[in-house]
Amino acid sequence: MTLPARLPIPPAVTSIAQRLEASGYETWCVGGAVRDNLLGEPNHDFDLATAAPPDVVRKLFRRTVPIGIEHGTVAVLDDEGTPHEVTTFRKDVRTDGRHAVVEFGVSLEEDLARRDFTINTIAHHPLRGDWRDPFDGRRDLDAKLVRAVGRPEERFREDYLRIVRALRFAARFGFTIDAATWDAAVGAADGLRHLSAERVRDEWFKGLASARRVSELVDLWRRVGALALWLPEIAVRGGEEVDRFEARDPVLLTAYLSSDPRATLARLRCSNAEIDRGTRIAAHRNAWPDPKDERAVRRWLAAVGPAAADLLAVAVADAAAAGLADAVARVRASGAPLTIGDLAVNGADLLAAGVPAGPALGQVLRALLEDVLDDPAANTRAALVSRIPRHVAGGTPR
Repeated sequence: MTLPARLPIPPAVTSIAQRLEASGYETWCVGGAVRDNLLGEPNHDFDLATAAPPDVVRKLFRRTVPIGIEHGTVAVLDDEGTPHEVTTFRKDVRTDGRHAVVEFGVSLEEDLARRDFTINTIAHHPLRGDWRDPFDGRRDLDAKLVRAVGRPEERFREDYLRIVRALRFAARFGFTIDAATWDAAVGAADGLRHLSAERVRDEWFKGLASARRVSELVDLWRRVGALALWLPEIAVRGGEEVDRFEARDPVLLTAYLSSDPRATLARLRCSNAEIDRGTRIAAHRNAWPDPKDERAVRRWLAAVGPAAADLLAVAVADAAAAGLADAVARVRASGAPLTIGDLAVNGADLLAAGVPAGPALGQVLRALLEDVLDDPAANTRAALVSRIPRHVAGGTPR
């Protein structure tokens, strides 16, 4: 790989580097944007590493946010309000596999030495165009290799999340994991149980969103032992069907892969909305209507509600219910009522017709919805009002 004279660094990032350098602080572009640009991957979110201490960075720039001040990271906001991360050169002085205590006042080379993988240790000077590659990251990019910096056992003990980060990079770029790095990852995998659910979730979701083939990512998680520790429900599902998904929605993919999406998403500390979404997918993913029966399709849409789009994606992946997407499109285009809100009457109409206030209103509305799911033409105010008595007996719904 021939290193280019310049990378496409945004002017705002160059401006930040100019001010830091003019103030006497060495500053370099580092990390994922450097790596991705060398690989021809789109990425212009350049991070800066600098000799300037965090308090100096905050004094030099008018608008900053201390997003990780204890680790030396300050976001500098440009004129558009876009944040750009600036991190002080640092080294780890104490780690516990989850968190690190860092020390500032070190060199660029020492800062690069604390990073995870060689492909992430290439530095580019944004003003002079110089390159620093002390750990042969360029060689590993050429070899399509994920290799830990220094001793892989030490890198993983410093932060066990690096184990699944290695899997993410391998699956994203189609790289192989260096043999010594892989052996160390397998040997240290039990340490993953000590991570917070939020960190594991974020790494899993990033992996699903970026992997060239999701099935390869799942297989790497299985082989290293991460599935058994964090996603045991996924160990019994999977296969290449998941690669048929067009959208890389991590909640949808997790729900599809898991035999118990509620348990999996709850363990990953997902939001209640995400857990409910996964639960709806699980409840209906094996019950497909006959696409030729529009009445069945209407009833299916009414039953699955907001899960319809997710379930259609599942149907495509499973090659189930051929023609269902077209049938759903026809039903929706017809304007057929599918929810209580689509009815031509409401609670006020029912009260006026003598239905008592309270639970009875909801019961009658649900009964009327059942009627129009069978016969959409009955969704007129007159027709529905005429049907109210048949759903009420003695003032109480049957």
